[in-house]
Amino acid sequence: MQKPKDVNTRGTAVRPSVQIMGTSASATSQAAPFAPTHQADHQGNGMAKHRRSLHSVHIRNSKAKSIITNKVAPVVITKNCREEFQIHDKIQSANYSMGRISDLLPEHYLVLGEFFMIQDVYNRADVLNTTKSHGSPNFRKVKGNYPLFGMGQPSLSGFKQVLQRLQIDGCEEVIFICLREEPVVFFRSDGDFIPYTPRGRENLHENLHDLDRELSAEQIELSIRKELCDFAKLSENMFYVYNDIEHFKDEPQQVQILSEEDVHVTEEVYKRPLFSQPQHRYYRLPLPMEGAPLEETFDALVNILRETPNLSLMRDGSRPLPALLFSCQVGVGRTNLGLILGALVFHHLQGASKSPRQEIQKSEHKLDFQVIQLLISRLPKGQQVLDEVDDAVAMCSEMHNIKNAVYENKLKLEGIGEDYQIQGSSTKDYFLQRTLQSLERYLYLLIFNAYLHDQYPQAFPQNFSQWLCMNAWIYRLLASMDGSELSAPASLITDGIRVLVSSEFLATDLLSTSKEMKVANFRRVSKMALYGMAQPNSEALAVVMSYLTDQRRGHSTVLWLNLQEELVLEANGQMFTPREPGCLEQPIPVCVQHPHQLQEMELALKQDVLGCEKWLEVITEQDKQMRMFKTCHTLEELFVHQKSIHPGLSYQRIPMSDCCAPKEEVFDHLLEALKSSLAVDPKCAFIFNCHNGKDRTTAAMVIATLTLWHINGFPECEEDEIVSVPDAKYTKGEFEVVMQVVRLLPDGHRVKREVDVALDVVSETMTPMHYHLREIIISTYRQIKMAKSEADAQWLRLRSLQYLERYIYLILFNCYLHLEKKDSWRRSFSQWMYQVAARAGVYAILNHLGFSEFENPDDSPMARLRFRWLPHSVQSIPMRGQLI
Repeated sequence: MQKPKDVNTRGTAVRPSVQIMGTSASATSQAAPFAPTHQADHQGNGMAKHRRSLHSVHIRNSKAKSIITNKVAPVVITKNCREEFQIHDKIQSANYSMGRISDLLPEHYLVLGEFFMIQDVYNRADVLNTTKSHGSPNFRKVKGNYPLFGMGQPSLSGFKQVLQRLQIDGCEEVIFICLREEPVVFFRSDGDFIPYTPRGRENLHENLHDLDRELSAEQIELSIRKELCDFAKLSENMFYVYNDIEHFKDEPQQVQILSEEDVHVTEEVYKRPLFSQPQHRYYRLPLPMEGAPLEETFDALVNILRETPNLSLMRDGSRPLPALLFSCQVGVGRTNLGLILGALVFHHLQGASKSPRQEIQKSEHKLDFQVIQLLISRLPKGQQVLDEVDDAVAMCSEMHNIKNAVYENKLKLEGIGEDYQIQGSSTKDYFLQRTLQSLERYLYLLIFNAYLHDQYPQAFPQNFSQWLCMNAWIYRLLASMDGSELSAPASLITDGIRVLVSSEFLATDLLSTSKEMKVANFRRVSKMALYGMAQPNSEALAVVMSYLTDQRRGHSTVLWLNLQEELVLEANGQMFTPREPGCLEQPIPVCVQHPHQLQEMELALKQDVLGCEKWLEVITEQDKQMRMFKTCHTLEELFVHQKSIHPGLSYQRIPMSDCCAPKEEVFDHLLEALKSSLAVDPKCAFIFNCHNGKDRTTAAMVIATLTLWHINGFPECEEDEIVSVPDAKYTKGEFEVVMQVVRLLPDGHRVKREVDVALDVVSETMTPMHYHLREIIISTYRQIKMAKSEADAQWLRLRSLQYLERYIYLILFNCYLHLEKKDSWRRSFSQWMYQVAARAGVYAILNHLGFSEFENPDDSPMARLRFRWLPHSVQSIPMRGQLI
């Protein structure tokens, strides 16, 4: 799991471009008479220019009608006979960059414009000391009786030795899977080919990772080989490489390159020996160094299972199982993950391994994370799925144990007392990310095993990514991995770590209602008993209730729905919410399973504030102030008091995330609250509030408007006006992805039109805000071009996608109201989404969400549910609690 550089998030796994840990190589380019193909690109680690060079390497033969050779250079005549030019194959040294590792070492050409070629595996990496005996470092067979093997990176001769060893051990069929995502090339040396990898000057121990999606590792390896051959021609057939990066004794080494046959790429090393052993096969399945693989990586593994008859449940039982051999650089982290996946496959093929379970699990730590318990409670055969994964983890734990890694990272995280910075990064944040990455890897093993249970018996009619879209609730669950805020101490305010920020500071009164109603942005939907506002204090609550129950309006029953997912407290008659001093406008949402958890946390905060009896720093509309609080009330207490005055008042807390589509369960809670109140009193009034009465309040009011129309009847919908404004269709929400969903839904155009009317009706109540849930989609997207930085642009892209998704969800909810009305909506919206909409392909569409009119949606990781549904923030919030 790697954080996208554009948006702060806990638990993401994106791969934007090639990266190395640290800074790029120090390189000096020779003066170039024309555009260079490979120079250090400090903005994108050289990959943007590398990509361009790949497409310009080959001679333009496609234009040629005929080629006339001569002593100077071949002459090409084009097919239309209108163009003639000469081909000069002389290598231009100016195309390439040069650099040195240190001032004491020679300068030489750099691979891909900035990287040095370093020997891949150092001697100390072979912990099991198997290079001489087996041909590769850390070669091993897993515990139990499965033909499952792992190893580090071998040379060409070493790989042949490994295959011979497996053949001697009786393995008739071998499926070898290379798990490396980084490019590896092999130089001829003493009758063998030795692996080397490109690395940056400041991080000579770190391989390239998070490769650009447009280029496979194989493509990059071929490009590197082409460069190496060019470098050799410019340097008397020699190139510099490094073997000892600890002491640099006798470094750099010179290797001779006379032709491409002196440099092998990975595919050549692993595929060529297979010609003498036709039962063996080779695959490359790139795995990330940290975190869980992307869904398409699991899909690639499933394709291997599909195309291997001996891995099918219909296999010939008289034949032995094929041996699965996994390899990464040193044979530890990624190899361990591959071995566990292989063990799960064999378990489904042959049943449990014969290894005694208690014996192989006795050294493991138990993982008691809430997210694990929630996952197995919802998965079919959840406990069995968990036990099988734990068995597989234990079987493959000779060099690395995934569960222990999660536990140890969590232990290190909890061991950090006062947070400190290393090279500008928070140590606590570093270990938090490591913990979440290792936890995510374990969770994806559970999910993949559940997939195998469901799909293996059916011969995989769905690949893994399709299956996950059919079970999109898993993405919702994974987004709540970091529940540390639930355990944040109540004393953070009184200890001076966080500060209380007033509602006046957070909520600008754009509708100018504070003077009359004592609360910002109070409004009503025309001709309906639907109201919205910012967070009221006790005085505003009394004023609003008196207003609703007076003789003119006469509402005897009122349901108040609070949408805040932050802690809120009234102190000395003013509303406050806790914030970090360095980012006062950044909300601190608390991801709860039930609203009463928020009430308990607010109660603890109240008791701590009252009990401290000291002056506290607060942020008000004017400035910072010191306050001594004599009275404090939770939101629940404010409404309990008002209920004693107005018995017809009911209050519910339905936490809702800001600026994005409500979760499926939020729709359920809102609909149930509306239905229950209307059953008691058909004339019940409904009030919604969030912190400023704008985003979440408006979305909830639209949901309520649609619900009431379905119950009481729709107003007459006028035909769409013909608008001549440029891009008017986007203002009207007619994006390609929206219309794709509309075409999918029964009577989809009418369903969308009803949502548009509801949006317009609710928007009319808040004209001074200039805020419309549909129109904000394109207006936010258009701001991307004017962003001051790449980070700002990525944040705006995320926001526009979230607004787009929310609009689609409103359309889906209206469709649900239509289709399920005949049964009085006994089936909840979340059930309908997972049981009906998912099968129709709705989540598959949402998993490629974007503005395809303007760009390729898949260019951004936020097009995917996995990344878009994670918690995001403009600024990173320090971790204050513990992972639970």
